[in-house]
Order: sequence, then structure tokens, then C-alpha cells
Amino acid sequence: MFLKHLSLTNFRNFKRLEVDIPPNVTVMVGNNAQGKTSFLEAVYFFSTLTSVQAGRDRELINFLALEEELPVARLVMDFSRSGSDHQMEARLILGNGGNGNARLRKEVLLDGVKRPLQHALGNFNSVIFLPQMTEIIEDGPDVRRRYLDMTIAQVYPGYARELSAYLQTISQRNALLKNMAERGGDPAQLDFWDERVAEKGSFIMRTRIQMLQEFEQLASATHLELSEQRSDLTIQYLPGFDFLHSTQAQNSLGSEVLSVKDQAVPDLEALRQAFMQALAAIRKEEIQRGVTTIGPHRDELRFHAHQVDMGTYGSRGQVRTVMMALKIGEMHWLKEKTGEWPVLLLDETLAELDLAHRDALLHALEDCEQAILTATDAGMFNPEFLEKCTMWQVEEGRIQQ
Repeated sequence: MFLKHLSLTNFRNFKRLEVDIPPNVTVMVGNNAQGKTSFLEAVYFFSTLTSVQAGRDRELINFLALEEELPVARLVMDFSRSGSDHQMEARLILGNGGNGNARLRKEVLLDGVKRPLQHALGNFNSVIFLPQMTEIIEDGPDVRRRYLDMTIAQVYPGYARELSAYLQTISQRNALLKNMAERGGDPAQLDFWDERVAEKGSFIMRTRIQMLQEFEQLASATHLELSEQRSDLTIQYLPGFDFLHSTQAQNSLGSEVLSVKDQAVPDLEALRQAFMQALAAIRKEEIQRGVTTIGPHRDELRFHAHQVDMGTYGSRGQVRTVMMALKIGEMHWLKEKTGEWPVLLLDETLAELDLAHRDALLHALEDCEQAILTATDAGMFNPEFLEKCTMWQVEEGRIQQ
């Protein structure tokens, strides 16, 4: 898979940008706040159709464009996949929501044809590594779920549709639970929503388990190499309800849990029925609390190296090593599932690493077909590596090749 051309209009730092992307490795050099990270974010946007770091997608629109009557950011990419050329276009349109508040609308075109967002996913794959991504290990479970979901959606576009439907159903079920908690009502009103939650939720949980079992093998093998065979990596999946009917599966950080590789992938229908039974068993409690307390929206992941929980006890160096293993593992997982190497996007990553880990990461670049790296100083790369790269200078949203 190759990115060939990128056009940006009113995106982040870029008022207007047109640039051809060379194959192999490109190194973008420039001071901070010049547009390097925004460039990588634009490329990655085509893989997930949402921002990797902004709290809201409307923040992606260039601030000068916000003064226009109808602010629009436009991203257009030409890329090659399996020997065929394609074009993908994304538009972020900030219009009037009808109540005086601005409302963002996203449109996506694939080869000139407008497509629903979920149907456009999976056409272009990339892996991005930002320094702040250590939050995946160190922050709350919602960050880890988002990382997991964004990775899966690149391979299984239908997953994004099911996840969206599940979250909408949870929102509607919670509204009903809250109303019943305040005003009472027939508990049978929940039957329809329980069926929907169980149907969508069981699919999400089963897909997550399948993905994590494949992904853990690749990330663990990489972690062994990075730690010079001293430490393996274990991913623990703690489901949002006890479908194994065992305390080992409870979503509690203090519990003994199974490594995801040791968990059997459950039968989808059996999982759905177990979900229905669990909802029925706690219906009275959920009505009292006015909220849905079990399900994949409460799933958790934990990362253990040498049997130590990295999110709680990992040093900064250990956390960076685990994050590197996850990203390289992600790259290989996408290759295995799609047959195409994803485009690798590394933002200031080498500045956070010691020499040994720099060499390991640069070695991983030999596997992928195209990579874009950013740095404030080209001196952190060895001269032999730079000789094989295309160098770009970035300044105030402009690229000099």
C-alpha cells in the first residue's frame, strides 16, 4: 500500500497543501508547531475517519477558516492498493445545527462516489505512533478501548457499524433506566433493549477476543526482541461481564485473570444468551442505579511485562518499550489480515528512545513499504539511514522538498 499524493485545505496548520509522497521512507524535519504532526494526523484520518488526538473533529478545521460563513476542511488522498490506484476524499463541514450551535458534518468519497463513513473504512491502512500514546497503557480503560476499536475497524468495517449501533442502544437503554428509576414503570419495557444490547455486545466482545489473540502473539514476539529476550508481553482482556461464569473473568484489576491467549473464543450464540441472562439477573439493580452496568462498553485491557502490570508499575522506559511492541505488532497484524503493509507514521518517536531501541525501531522500518517520520533534528538519525530517505523541511505549514 502506497500513499502517492496528499491535498489539504483548511486542515490544522495547513491553509493549502499539495504534495507528492515518495515511496520508502520520508523524514520531515522542522521545529515544533510547524505542521509535522498535523501532516501525519491527516494521513491517519483516512484510516479511521476520526482524529487520533483532537477531542472533537471540528478542531481539525483551520482556525482562520472558522471565520468563513461555511467553514470546510477538505482532505484528498491518492493511493495505490493491490496494484490499483484509488482516491479518497474527506470533507469536514461546520454548519448551523438549527439551534444556534455549529454542527460538524463529515462526508467521504471513494473514487468519486460518496460513501457512508463505516463503508469507507478499511480502504487505506496506516499505523501511527505519537509520543503521547503511552496514555494507552497509563490512562483509563476508555483510552485502551478506543485504541482497540480503531485498530479493528481498519480490518473489519462492519465492526464500526456494530459498535456504533451498540453504543446508541446503550444510550437509549440508559435513558429508559433513568426514567424508570425516577418515575417507575413496567420492567418488561427493557426486554427489547436487552435483546439489542446482547446481540450487538456479544459480537463486539467476540471480535475483540479474536483480534487480541492474534495481536498478542505478534506484539509479544516483538517485545521479546526489544527486551533482548528478557521479558515477554501478556495482554489481559477483562470483559465487561462474566460470560465465563468465573471470578477469573471479572472486570476487576485485583482479580486473577486469564491471558487472552488462554481464553477460548466463545460461541456467538452462547455468548448472546449468557449476556441476556446476566442482564436479567441484575435488572432490578440497574433500574435502581439508572444505568447499564455490564457490557463491552466497560471492557478493560491490561498489559503485563514479566508479570508486572505496566499501567500501574511500569517505568517510563518499560512503558515506551511496550508501546513500541504494540505498534510494531499492529503493523504486522494489519499486514496479516489485509495482505498489504500499512503506511507507518512515526512522530518524534526516536527522541524518546535510547540508542538500542532506536536501532530496533529503524530495523522494523525495513519490513514496511512506506513510512513517514518526523523530527526536530535530523542528527538523531545515523547518516547511513538518511542516505536512503527523502528529506523534507517543514516550516509554518509549508513543505520544502
